[in-house]
Amino acid sequence: MGVKQAIKSLDAFPRAEEHLLQKTQSGALVSVIGLVIMATLFYHELAYYLTTYTVHQMSVDLQRGEILPIHVNITFPSLPCDVLSVDAIDMSGKHEVDLDTNIWKLRLNSHGHITGTEYLSDLVEREHEAHNHDHDKDHHKDSHEEQHTHGFDDAAETMIKKVKQALANGEGCRVYGVLDVQRVAGNFHISVHGLNIFVAQMIFDGAKHVNVSHIIHDLSFGPKYPGIHNPLDGTARILHETSGTFKYYIKVVPTEYRYISKDVLPTNQFSVTEYFSPITDFDRTWPAVYFLYDLSPITVTIKEERRSFLHFITRLCAILGGTFALTGLCIDITQYHH
Repeated sequence: MGVKQAIKSLDAFPRAEEHLLQKTQSGALVSVIGLVIMATLFYHELAYYLTTYTVHQMSVDLQRGEILPIHVNITFPSLPCDVLSVDAIDMSGKHEVDLDTNIWKLRLNSHGHITGTEYLSDLVEREHEAHNHDHDKDHHKDSHEEQHTHGFDDAAETMIKKVKQALANGEGCRVYGVLDVQRVAGNFHISVHGLNIFVAQMIFDGAKHVNVSHIIHDLSFGPKYPGIHNPLDGTARILHETSGTFKYYIKVVPTEYRYISKDVLPTNQFSVTEYFSPITDFDRTWPAVYFLYDLSPITVTIKEERRSFLHFITRLCAILGGTFALTGLCIDITQYHH
C-alpha cells in the first residue's frame, strides 16, 4: 500500500469528487469559445505543416556545352512584319550555321488582333567579334554598295508599296517563339536591319521615323517554376515623336528547381538593366531593340522541403495546451466573481 500511495502522490491531475463540481452557463460559454479557438488554431497549424517551403543554395555553375532556350513574345504595334528581322549573335566569335529556331511573326491590325501568321525561317546569325554590337554600320555599308550595283527591282518596288500601305493601315507585328542558342554571352535583337538601306530609306524616309515601340509579353530563359518572376514580363515602351535604340542588359542566373517529389527542373532566372539611346541627325545606325545577355558563374538551387512531424506535434501541443490552460483560467475567474 505504501508504494501505491507514493505513486498516487505523483498525480499532477487530481480528480475532484462529483458533488464538488459545479457547472455554470458562463463556464459553458468560455468552454465553447475555447474549443472554437483550439479548432481554428489546429486547422491553421495543420495547413502550415502540409505546405512546403523552399531553401535556396548557391554553388559554382559546372554546366557547359548546353543549349540556352530563349522564349520570346514581343509585340511591335508600329512596325509591319515585312520589315522586322531577328538577329542572334554569339559573343564567343563562333559562326553557328545550324541555329535551331522556332520563331513566328504574327501580323496585327490597328486594333492589335492577329490577321496572319508567318514562320520566320530567315533568322540571321553572323560571326561577330567580342563586344561589337554595332555591326549594323558595316551591314548598311555593304547594302549601300550592293544597291549601286543592282539598283531597284520589281520585287523591291512591290515590297515598298506593300509596307507603306501596311504602315498607313496601322499594322503591327508580334514576334513569338523560342531561340536555342549556345550557353555563352551574346545578344539577339529585333530591328529593320534585314532591309536594304535604300529600301528602308524609301519606306521610312529616314531612321527617325522607325518606331520601335514594343510590348514584352514574355521573355524568359527556360521553363517557369513556382514563384519565378521575370522582370521584363509586361514591359511596355511606347515612343511618341521620337525614335532610338533600346538595350536590355541581362544577367542570366542558372537555376535548378527541385520539387518535393524529387523531380528536377533545370531553368534560368535573370536580372536586367535598361538603356535607351535617342537617335540623332548624326547617327548612321537604325533603331533596334537589343537584348544583350551574359551568364552568371553561380548557379542557384531551389529545394522544396516539408516541415518535420516532430516540429508539428511540438507546436500543436504548445498551442492547444496554452489555449486549454487560458480557458481554464478564464472559467475560474468567472466562477470566482459569481
